[in-house]
Amino acid sequence: EEILGKVLLTRSRAGVDLTEAGEVFAHFAQMSLSALDHGLDGIAQLDAAGRRAELRIAALPSVAAGLLPRAVVEFERLSPSSTLAILDGPIGFLVERLREGAVSMVIGRLGEPAMMQNLSFTQLYQEVVDFVVRPGHPLLDAPRLEDIVHWPVIYPPANAAIRPLVERFLISHGIGVLNTAIETVSGAFGRVYTRESDAVWIISRGVVMNELAEGRLVRLPFETDLTRGPVGLLRRDDAEPEAEEGLFVSALTRTIAQMGLAG
Repeated sequence: EEILGKVLLTRSRAGVDLTEAGEVFAHFAQMSLSALDHGLDGIAQLDAAGRRAELRIAALPSVAAGLLPRAVVEFERLSPSSTLAILDGPIGFLVERLREGAVSMVIGRLGEPAMMQNLSFTQLYQEVVDFVVRPGHPLLDAPRLEDIVHWPVIYPPANAAIRPLVERFLISHGIGVLNTAIETVSGAFGRVYTRESDAVWIISRGVVMNELAEGRLVRLPFETDLTRGPVGLLRRDDAEPEAEEGLFVSALTRTIAQMGLAG
C-alpha cells in the first residue's frame, strides 16, 4: 500500500475485504505466483537423470522452415533446461491438436472465424505469398502473371491457410482454372520438384526463404501484396500458460526483430 499509494484492504470487525484497487492488484499477484509455481515445477523436473521440462508447440510449414529454427537457437540460450517437441502441418490439423491439448500453441496465419472459436491470436508479423521457379526458368525472360497457366503449378490445397488469399489474388488478375495444378504445401516435395522441373510454386515466403537467399530458387517479380496476412500465436483461451511458453515467446519476438520481419 505504501509503494502504490493506494488502500488495498479494508479492515473491520467482520474481517478484511479487498478494495477495488486491491482486487486489481490481487489478480496480477496471483498471475505472478502462478508463474513462480511453474518455474519451481520446471526446476523440480530436473532430476538426477537429467530429465528436462518439455514445451510442445506446432507451426505451419512457412514458420517451420524460416523463422522457427532461428527462434529455437535463441530459446535454447534462454532456457537450456527445456526440451521442445515440434509439430508441423496444415492449419486445420494443428488447430485440432491445440484444442486437444497436444500442443500449447500454434504459430501460423490467422484462420477463418469459425476455426478461431475459443482461441486467442497474437500477431507477430505479416507475410506474403511468392511465385517461385528454378534458376533459368523461361518465365524469367519475360515474366507475366497470366503466363503461369502454361506451366505446371504447385498450388495450396483447400485446407491450407493461404488458399483463399491465393484464389482471390489470381481472380483479381483474371486467372481462373489452372491447366496443370499439383495441390500441396509440402516443402520437401516443392523444393525438389520446382528445382527439377518448369513448375511455378505458389507458396508462403517463409517456406522458401533460405532457397531464395541462396539462389537455389528465384522469385518471379509479381506484386503479391494482396496475399499479405498476419502470422502469430494461437492459444486456447482456457489454457493456463506454462512457464516455458513465456521464454519461447521472448525468443520468437527477439528472432523476428533480428530478421527484420516485424516491419
